[in-house]
Amino acid sequence: MRIPSLRQIEALIAFVESGTVSRAADALRISQPAASKLLGTLEMDTELQLFERDGRRLVLTPQGMRLYQEIDRVFTGVQQIARAVDAIRREERGRLRIGVIPALSGPVIRSAVSSFLDRYPDVFISVMERSSQLISDWLVRGQLDVGIVSASANEVRIRSQDIGVEPLVCVVPRDHPLGHRTSIPLSELQGARFIASSSSSILRLEIDKLLEGQGVIPNVILDADTAKNACEFVAAGLGVSILHPLTISKSLRNEVSILRLDPSTSLGFHFCHPLECRNKALVDAFAEEVQGAVAANLGVFSVA
Repeated sequence: MRIPSLRQIEALIAFVESGTVSRAADALRISQPAASKLLGTLEMDTELQLFERDGRRLVLTPQGMRLYQEIDRVFTGVQQIARAVDAIRREERGRLRIGVIPALSGPVIRSAVSSFLDRYPDVFISVMERSSQLISDWLVRGQLDVGIVSASANEVRIRSQDIGVEPLVCVVPRDHPLGHRTSIPLSELQGARFIASSSSSILRLEIDKLLEGQGVIPNVILDADTAKNACEFVAAGLGVSILHPLTISKSLRNEVSILRLDPSTSLGFHFCHPLECRNKALVDAFAEEVQGAVAANLGVFSVA
């Protein structure tokens, strides 16, 4: 038995995957007689019955199929090695693993990543949308390089920087009686149909504190687990809500009115990273892009 050549193996793969010798020849960019010769010599060299004729058509035997399956398994392993090599090369070029909370996983992170890649086109980026708690845990364990969270990590190994600190605003449907206003006293939300944030969120805690401090009790009709959902419900005319301006969906800003609150409370987010960064230059550069994206998104924000 002779060891099959790579060209013979390629001919077998092309034959099995295309179904005929002529199409295998086309795939290999050789003549049909040349493809037939490669398959014939493969059968002779392996001393196996790989093919049989069904009329004028060449078909694979069980032995031929078994050989093809083994070849496919080996080639799959080679492809995995190629992917591993590519991953190692990417690591050398640089990699940034980012965790972001759902509230900022839209325009802000999209703009920041896009601008960052304009500066560092060879850096490989992974973006994962998770809760603040999970992102903080992964930062501590070294599974993330950057985290954008709503609650600052209470951990000495994590450095945190405030971003997007802004007063909370009231969001109402365009056709709401308050929709023509630019600002309202918080007291006007007394008894209003209200769409609240998730009961476990930092935003909900701050809003409840603000309302209780002014003795205002709105009519809470539902809890929305994300700011995007809250905006959708407001746009649908189900009620009003209080949100951070960065979390108001751009796509819905023509369907809602955004009003200043008096009084309000300021709330922001946190850009976090481990004190011991393996790629500090990339983390610092990404921090700049996040700050720019936050400023740009707040710049297009306008109160009705």
